[in-house]
Amino acid sequence: MAKNEGAAGYKMLGTLAAVAGAFVARKALTVIWKKVTGNEPPDKPESLDHSLGEALTWAVLSGTAVGVARVLAQRKVATTWQRANGDLPVETTTSA
Repeated sequence: MAKNEGAAGYKMLGTLAAVAGAFVARKALTVIWKKVTGNEPPDKPESLDHSLGEALTWAVLSGTAVGVARVLAQRKVATTWQRANGDLPVETTTSA
């Protein structure tokens, strides 16, 4: 198989996996937050219904969880693609 064959499909799968991973991570973190604090997470940074500490804690936790989930999902796609095709596709465009 040519190295650039399937590059678009690979990118699409990676993107879909990252979006799904981020969605699942945020939902799971919301459930955990509600269970631990008894409150809804602070979803609007400008809202004064939550303390600055709560808002910052939520921002750090959700950013970390979503970032980790995206990396894990994209690596899973890469691993599966490489097993099925022998190698990852090469980018069809190059940056200068």
